[in-house]
Amino acid sequence: VQLQASGGGSVQSGGALSLSCAASGSIFFINGMGWYRQRPGKQRELVAYSTRDDGDSTNYADSVKGRFTISRDNAKNTVFLQMNSLKPEDTAVYYCNAYIKAGASDRYYVRHWGQGTQVTVSS
Repeated sequence: VQLQASGGGSVQSGGALSLSCAASGSIFFINGMGWYRQRPGKQRELVAYSTRDDGDSTNYADSVKGRFTISRDNAKNTVFLQMNSLKPEDTAVYYCNAYIKAGASDRYYVRHWGQGTQVTVSS
C-alpha cells in the first residue's frame, strides 16, 4: 500500500491551498484517513481526520476549525484537505495517514503514512 500526497506549496497569509492523498495497492477497506502536520521545531500533530466506522465522522484540530475542510472520495481511496484563510503558523510539512485493511480476512487495520508535502504561508 502506498499513499501519494500532492498539493501544497507557498501562499500568502489569508490565501488557500488544497492537498490530496491517494491510496493505492492492495486495499480492502480504508477506515481512518486524514492529515497530520509537523511545524518547524514541533512534534507531528493531528490536523483533520475522517473515519468510517460507526458512521462517517470528522474531527479537526482546534487551530484549524472553520478554516480547513477534510473530505474523501471513497471510490478513489482519496482524501482531500481544503485549507482556507491560511496563517503563517500553518507553515508545516503535511502528512497524510490512513488505516487500511489489505484483505477481507485481515483482522487489524495497518497504519500507513504518505510522504510529506510542504505548505509555506508567508505574512
